[in-house]
Amino acid sequence: MTATSPTILALDFDGVICDGLIEYFEVAWRTYCKIWSPADDTPPDDLALRFYRLRPVIETGWEMPVLIKALLAGISDEQILQEWTKITPQILLEDKLQAREIATKLDHLRDEWIATDLQGWLSLHKFYPGVIEKIKLTLVSEIQLFIITTKEARFVQQLLQQEGVNLPPEAIFGKEVKRPKYEILRELIQSANQQPVSLWFVEDRIKTLKLVQQQADLEDVKLFLADWGYNTQPERKSAQDDQRIGLLSLSQFAKSFSDWL
Repeated sequence: MTATSPTILALDFDGVICDGLIEYFEVAWRTYCKIWSPADDTPPDDLALRFYRLRPVIETGWEMPVLIKALLAGISDEQILQEWTKITPQILLEDKLQAREIATKLDHLRDEWIATDLQGWLSLHKFYPGVIEKIKLTLVSEIQLFIITTKEARFVQQLLQQEGVNLPPEAIFGKEVKRPKYEILRELIQSANQQPVSLWFVEDRIKTLKLVQQQADLEDVKLFLADWGYNTQPERKSAQDDQRIGLLSLSQFAKSFSDWL
């Protein structure tokens, strides 16, 4: 018998609740300019749209300026979608760069921007339609809500507060936690104040869901891939073909939990 609603709902943030694509592109472009010093620091007209389309190939932040470098070097979108894991080390090698130094530059630029223009930075994040309403409804129900994200918890909190959502700090597991998401899910089950536990997890990265699947003790966790997030058609197809992963649409997300199944 499958529970028709969770006792605990865990959500990823970027790509599930919030769309940070504009900010990603902006910080990636600034970092690209800092590293590669292009003659013109205005991005070509179609660059942002191509970047948005290819965002699903990015696993960690430092790859974002490298994606811009690849696009401006004339590598096709199709090739990037198919061979991104081969393209990145090639660019690093050719330009004698280390992933760590790119990451440091990107983090430094972002920190500087946040310190000097927090409101401007926050304003580049948009919420997906209907998601905030669903969160508010969940918060006044019996269901415990948690956010598990690679964004810093304080920014998640500030962005949500702007929408009238006040989540306690202990309900947000951010970048600073430095633990895999499956470990956090495990902790949520162990510390649940309601038995039996029915934990549902919504994420936009199929790899993260597959890692949860590999944990024998988490086989009862209900997994959902958010089809509106940063994922590709083949990844959505992979979720569809996987008995343990539900492919969730934005319109379904806004409905009652029984409609998710």
